[in-house]
Amino acid sequence: MQVLLGLIQTMRPKQWIKNVLFVSPAIVFDVKLLEAELLLRVMAACVLLILMSGSMYIVNDLADVENDRQHPTKRRRPIASGVLRRSIATAAAICLPALAVLAAFQLDRELALILIAYGVIQILYSLRLKHLALIDVLAVSTGFMLRVMAGGAVIDVVISPWLYGFAGLLALFLVIAKRRQEWVRLGDRALKTRPIFKQYNLALLDEMLRVVTTSAMITYVLYTIESGAMVKYGTNLGLLTVPIVIYGLFRYLYLIHVEETDKAPDEVMLTDRPMQLTVIAAVLTVFVILYLL
Repeated sequence: MQVLLGLIQTMRPKQWIKNVLFVSPAIVFDVKLLEAELLLRVMAACVLLILMSGSMYIVNDLADVENDRQHPTKRRRPIASGVLRRSIATAAAICLPALAVLAAFQLDRELALILIAYGVIQILYSLRLKHLALIDVLAVSTGFMLRVMAGGAVIDVVISPWLYGFAGLLALFLVIAKRRQEWVRLGDRALKTRPIFKQYNLALLDEMLRVVTTSAMITYVLYTIESGAMVKYGTNLGLLTVPIVIYGLFRYLYLIHVEETDKAPDEVMLTDRPMQLTVIAAVLTVFVILYLL
């Protein structure tokens, strides 16, 4: 039982929600969320992506085990702490992706190819790309883009390039923000626990965050303008969601620059009430516009 719990912990259950958030835009914004058959296909895609992404966390922990043992919190991870043996973790890292891809071929061939691409990129990231400045954050954000693509593939819809753009920039925002907060939290220990930090500094990460934040806001505005689904009664109601999205991005910047929180974006989502209310407001507004009006 301890081994199973260690394996599940290594697969990062707290991160599984990201699969749902990035796979679901296709069915939500194509106004097909209430179609049971398509919803089941999307849910199946989420499960397969959880298996694939979880197994890639195992690969990453196997590759990073020595650095993790020098980290104040990562040293408690199952592989680094010795709770999960490397042989068992290696077997899971081989079997789980194979199972996910085989199941994906039964559901949708394109989904299977997306899973393979995701796995290849993440393995390259664990072995090499995470040691290359700038390439490392782009590689991680690419994984989120593939999730969005998977959501469109299983229900056979063409996703707006502006929605792709916003999803990719939002993912990049989250990745850079997490890097920045890890830098702040670790301080002098950052270089020992994540060697790539030798090629970064706080000024660069802040500048990257500003560029991505601005680009994400502009891209989302352009998506709402282009989206025909949000035009009701001759009015583009999608523009009503723009202030909510902008506030969410600004709120996070406020937390890191004014309140000087060192929490990563996912931690902020779990602890900051205004951010939680912002997400709820955005979801409800989009649902009302697309499905009730």
